[in-house]
Amino acid sequence: MSQKSLPAVFMRGGTSKALMVHPRDLPENRDDWAPIFLAAMGSPDPYGRQLDGMGGGVSSLSKVCIIGPSTHPDADVDYTFAQVQVKDARVDYRGNCGNMSSAVGPYAVDQGLVKATGTSTTVRIHNTNTQKIIHSTFATQDGATVYGGDLEIPGVGGTGSPIKLDFVEPGGATTGKLLPTGRVLDTLEIPGLGQLEVSMVDAANATVFVRAKDIGLTGLELPDEVESRPELLKLLNEIRIRASVAMGIAPDLESARTTTSVPFIGFVSPAADNPTLSGDSVPAKDIDLVARVMSNGQPHRALPLTVSLCTAVAARMTGTVVSQMLSSDTPAQGALRLGMPSGVLTVGADVVQEEGEWKALAGSFYRTARMLFDGRVWVPASTMPKA
Repeated sequence: MSQKSLPAVFMRGGTSKALMVHPRDLPENRDDWAPIFLAAMGSPDPYGRQLDGMGGGVSSLSKVCIIGPSTHPDADVDYTFAQVQVKDARVDYRGNCGNMSSAVGPYAVDQGLVKATGTSTTVRIHNTNTQKIIHSTFATQDGATVYGGDLEIPGVGGTGSPIKLDFVEPGGATTGKLLPTGRVLDTLEIPGLGQLEVSMVDAANATVFVRAKDIGLTGLELPDEVESRPELLKLLNEIRIRASVAMGIAPDLESARTTTSVPFIGFVSPAADNPTLSGDSVPAKDIDLVARVMSNGQPHRALPLTVSLCTAVAARMTGTVVSQMLSSDTPAQGALRLGMPSGVLTVGADVVQEEGEWKALAGSFYRTARMLFDGRVWVPASTMPKA
């Protein structure tokens, strides 16, 4: 088998990793991208390990980011996110990855797409998946990104330099509406369960939220426990499928079965002592609510950053199942502390209600990132179209 290579950078962004590529190094026809990305990641892999590629066997490690010059007047770069499925031969462009968004600004500076502006640089990112703008602010020195620092984020060993991400007007990223159905609370008919109250919210990424107790969970389950229960995974997938149609993401149930990247599924519960993957437990007093998320059919080992923002937005909208999880003494303003499998994620969400309509003005986080290699990734020559 002959092979070809293309320039690529491999980076960690938050709690995810991805190949970073420039569109000039890809075929002009975007339909030709999928075979390249699948081969680079090692998909499809029936064993779920992606040993023949750069992927790591879980959705958070099977990603590609395409970054190039901006086509938007309010941005410096365009950023397209590709979620590569692990076991299936499918690449999904329907949503954004907030964690990998933290690597886009540093990549743009270090690859010469954006010029650093002293000791701190802000890169305005146009995410083409959601048509939303993200401002990424991080430390720079001598024209390059500073990766070393003291910020520790849950789920990542070691520390790094803080990267501030500001999501501008994140509402309607997937569907065009913050509340796709126009309501903060809906009821879905779920096979084998019956009627289930849900909140379907679209901020940074579309998410359907359910109360953990309504699906027989405490909300404190860790990913391995969730993944070991096939009947639970089937139930959660049925919720996702029906929410997809209700939110207008998919036209029918059959189409919804193949559109796995959105909506995400979040099950939430009140603050409690939160067990983590490290074996520690975060006391309830340090948490405002507990959240677990399904991403591409797998329980996420932390929280997708965009879904964290969506959770915080939902929590600030009176009447959602998420807001119902907040205790009476939770401050009405300010950042929220989300308990999740890797610890606590603090999320700021600016939400207002004007003339009866909810609006998400902004959301912000701090992440870290690191460049892991800069070189060439090899794929079978058959995946590359002939010149």
